[in-house]
Amino acid sequence: MTTSEAQERRSAERQPHPVSSGPIVQLPTAFGDFVAQAWTDLETGAEHLAVSSPLPPVDGTAPLVRLHSECLTGDVFGSYRCDCGEQLAYALEMINEFGGTLLYLRGQEGRGIGLANKMKAYALQEAGFDTVEANEQLGLPVDARSYQAAAQILADMGLHEVRLLSNNPDKQDRLAQAGVRVVEMVPTEVPSREQNIRYLQTKKDRMDHRLVLDMQPAAPAAGPGGFDASPD
Repeated sequence: MTTSEAQERRSAERQPHPVSSGPIVQLPTAFGDFVAQAWTDLETGAEHLAVSSPLPPVDGTAPLVRLHSECLTGDVFGSYRCDCGEQLAYALEMINEFGGTLLYLRGQEGRGIGLANKMKAYALQEAGFDTVEANEQLGLPVDARSYQAAAQILADMGLHEVRLLSNNPDKQDRLAQAGVRVVEMVPTEVPSREQNIRYLQTKKDRMDHRLVLDMQPAAPAAGPGGFDASPD
């Protein structure tokens, strides 16, 4: 039995994660015109959103897919302590141009520790701890996220082979374990900033993210900065 056949057999034997979907609706945005569909994780109650290009992938390639963990501070308030908001914008631009889907995964704030704990982690980072050490000081996992629901949503959408928009090889491994084949990792590195360079270096050195970090950091924003970034 080949490796691919073994993976398919394990996928077939795996119990599906319970999710349910809503109607597909139009979603015109500043990044382009998309279609959107809400999904509910029936185990946790978390509601996720699939935002997709209405066009097929260019050149018949596997579709681009971004698993984007909810980050209120970065996605909504444009925080420079992390690169989440900028990665979200970059992924939507790529999907609009080349086709694919972004899954916005709610309930994954701060790599799964929640908003209040993320603020506690910020305080520890301002005291000198890095993003990994801050979680450990709080007695929390470094990364508490699960991708079982995400993998099931992709499968239910017919996306069994994807090109993953991510710098994090752990997402590739987790999707493979859940039966979704990642045929290519497509980098989503955005320019670093004075406020998040230490955070990004920690992700590269301690969490094996595929980051280069050899470019000049982006100009710092007005206002106080220089803190380590959030645990997103």
